[in-house]
Amino acid sequence: MSESTGRAGRVRAGFTDLKHIFGGGQSDVRQFGILFSLIAIIALFQWSTNGLTLSSGNLINLVSQYSYILILAIGMVMVIICGHIDLSVGSIAAFVGIVVAISMNSWHFPWPLAILFGVFVGVVIGAWQGFWVAYIGVPAFIVTLAGMLIFRGGNQVIGNANTVPVPPGFTTIGAGYLPEIGPNTGYNNLTLLLGLAIAVTVVLKEWRAIRVQVSMGSAHAPLWVSIVKVVLLDTVVLFATMLFAGGREGTSFPISGIILGVLVLAYSFITRNTIFGRHVYAVGGNRLAAELSGVKSRRVNFMVMLNMSVLSALAGMIFVARSVASGPQDGIGWELDAIAAVFIGGAAVSGGIGTVTGSIIGGLVMAVLNNGLQLEGVGADKVQIIKGMVLLIAVGVDVWNKSQGRPSIIGFLTRNRNAAAPAPAEPTRKVPRNDPPHPSRPLVPAP
Repeated sequence: MSESTGRAGRVRAGFTDLKHIFGGGQSDVRQFGILFSLIAIIALFQWSTNGLTLSSGNLINLVSQYSYILILAIGMVMVIICGHIDLSVGSIAAFVGIVVAISMNSWHFPWPLAILFGVFVGVVIGAWQGFWVAYIGVPAFIVTLAGMLIFRGGNQVIGNANTVPVPPGFTTIGAGYLPEIGPNTGYNNLTLLLGLAIAVTVVLKEWRAIRVQVSMGSAHAPLWVSIVKVVLLDTVVLFATMLFAGGREGTSFPISGIILGVLVLAYSFITRNTIFGRHVYAVGGNRLAAELSGVKSRRVNFMVMLNMSVLSALAGMIFVARSVASGPQDGIGWELDAIAAVFIGGAAVSGGIGTVTGSIIGGLVMAVLNNGLQLEGVGADKVQIIKGMVLLIAVGVDVWNKSQGRPSIIGFLTRNRNAAAPAPAEPTRKVPRNDPPHPSRPLVPAP
């Protein structure tokens, strides 16, 4: 009896160790359903397209084609965590795109100055919309719906519904690649160095995490778990590196992908490790409790809306650079793709839950799905139907899991962060004394 009990305990311990590979002792495989779904979709299309999905050319085009949507998803997840929605991102991107294109063509701005000017326009628009949401109290849905109409019309008025080309230097941010340097190895050397740096970073990060756990005396997984985790991650990184570096001559990892990667790292740090990031989650989780804890919810809402417009401006400029021109149809439907990416990535409709990483994975699910269906020759009408069903099923499964008391898809990813959010202040209750008041003193409630 004791032997069988011990064997069962060792089996349970083994499964617990395996869980650490996917995120630590508090998680399980189900919480990473989105990531596994992405892997399954890639494998399915890799088989059905006879290897085209993971070809070098297709991966490079995938990153270049969908980077602007993923940039929008980074900002949108913060908006949704705060309990809002932004319907104007596509129109703002189109408006900034036409303004920047005209500034270079008609006003003769150098393209670096034009990029700064586009960011400035995004700041002004974000401040305008943030003011109405944060300080006037108009719901963000209404403000951004109005913004969608205003800036879509502004794009038509300023551009006269015409296509405005952009100079070659500007196209680098949307259609450029890491340049060729060093000896001829048959691969893009800068891409190889980038992949190697990421692989080394994965090892160092895991090693640092183990050192911190040991120094604090906290429970940690066996060493073999960390080794397996690092080997799996580095295998994926190096495999992707070889694919990106081995594209046709003149191509490599896109510059827009570099911009996206920097933004993902920056905003992941902001949402996880800064006071502002904790305040965003606090306001989205319970605004009144956050205000009682000293969080300035108006300032948080203002900054979140401003940030969304700045990222919309950047996404619009990247798209215009890739298209080599700004047109009247730019940005149509982008807000729906960004919102879908965030919700597929596990964000809660009611706010307070979501991560940058989850939103990027959700965006990649939609991007790979869209790309794979196009490779198979599926019509655009059917692609829309399938994408809509994927969004509905993904959110429905997440809601059902939470209604059954199970962890949401990214509940683990936000658990530590929510714990770090300011706790709601306990209201002081006045409890009367049981003994009768003394004639010489007033009746004062007990502390």
